[in-house]
Amino acid sequence: MNLLYLITSFVISFALLLIAMTVHEFAHGLAAYKLGDSTAKFSGRLTLNPLAHIDPFWTILLPLVLFLSTAGHFVFGAAKPVPINYRALRNPKRDIIWIGISGPLANFMLAFIIAQVLKFIPPAGMSTYLLSNLLLINVVLAIFNLIPIPPLDGSRVLMGLLPAQLSEEYARLERYGFIILFVFIWLGVFDRVLWPLVGLVIRLMGVQ
Repeated sequence: MNLLYLITSFVISFALLLIAMTVHEFAHGLAAYKLGDSTAKFSGRLTLNPLAHIDPFWTILLPLVLFLSTAGHFVFGAAKPVPINYRALRNPKRDIIWIGISGPLANFMLAFIIAQVLKFIPPAGMSTYLLSNLLLINVVLAIFNLIPIPPLDGSRVLMGLLPAQLSEEYARLERYGFIILFVFIWLGVFDRVLWPLVGLVIRLMGVQ
């Protein structure tokens, strides 16, 4: 594969991923702020500036390793988590649900807006290519984060729904969360579940 093409492809994929992750983390911070917690605001995270959300490993190194190891076919990563002080929330048990779901919801909303824009621009060209990939990345990021495995957003939603004692026990899984995720990825679970869901959501948005 041409080295220049590989570098260009990574830069484009990384830039689009950074946009999606920034929207995602900003939504978490905004939701927390509206529900009584100002930690994200005072930490400089209540912003759409991507630089505020970059984590050296999860945002830069992991996407680069995945991209190179798959010969440019796959790139994924995570932003630096927005700090949340759950004790500052007006109703922590309820508000953790809203904060957890706000990130994926923001990605779905951005993807839906892009889907509508795609209906009014030529089907070929750089704009269509970039927007289509940004739509795909947003949908993947949203669905992936809804998986109820700590520390993903789906686990926050589940913690808010579970009784207090079960929620505390479930939260202890967070130390093993990424190990569980990587095992699932290695076993191909996400290939059989995540990608069909991604395709379904994109089709429901009217994009073929």
